Amino acid sequence: MAVILNIETSVDHCSVALTAEGMVLAHQEEGGGRNHAALLSDYIKYCLDFAREKDLRLEAVAVSLGPGSYTGLRIGLSEAKGLAYALGIPLIGIDTLRIMACNVMFTQELEGDEIFVPMVDARRMEVYTAAFNFALEPVMEQQALILDPDSYQDLITRYPRILMFGNGSDKAREVISAPNVTFIPDIHPLAIDMIALAERAYSRKEFIDIAYSVPNYIKDFQASTPRKNVLE
Repeated sequence: MAVILNIETSVDHCSVALTAEGMVLAHQEEGGGRNHAALLSDYIKYCLDFAREKDLRLEAVAVSLGPGSYTGLRIGLSEAKGLAYALGIPLIGIDTLRIMACNVMFTQELEGDEIFVPMVDARRMEVYTAAFNFALEPVMEQQALILDPDSYQDLITRYPRILMFGNGSDKAREVISAPNVTFIPDIHPLAIDMIALAERAYSRKEFIDIAYSVPNYIKDFQASTPRKNVLE
């Protein structure tokens, strides 16, 4: 398998991981703040120094493309583009919501029929979200969703087990209650959880354009007030 440098900066955690053959060789991470610009270069250097010491040749750079923080995503993609261009290696873009689903998939005891519903906090009662089955195929497409008691009702009526998680799920817990919904705390998108997705993309040669690729913001930044929620 390829030696890949993975970069994740979509939310308040900043993380970088050097991986190969399904294993984490080196990684650095910090949570609880948005210091990505200050931390990311040092984290990347740490992993590149490790690769150099072990005589490993970096074969690709993978970066989380969002959705998430506008600033964090721009910082991560800019660093990834510069590194891939300088080293002449391919760039891989990974969906942030699938990274979170992989975190849950590999850390929780599961039955195999769960639906994974990651949520990235947007603002007020809004989240960026999607829903995936166990094969990480979408059963609800990515969207910006303003939460209310009727959110996800189609999923709740169709599937026996639904797992909700991510830094937006605390807001969902306030308005959504169903016996087949389980909220999993403390799930963040991290570079160490990009391994399977990045290696699959590399094996399939699913690369993104170093010059023209952009983050997946889901919606453009706007300073206007969101439409009123029924709970406000």
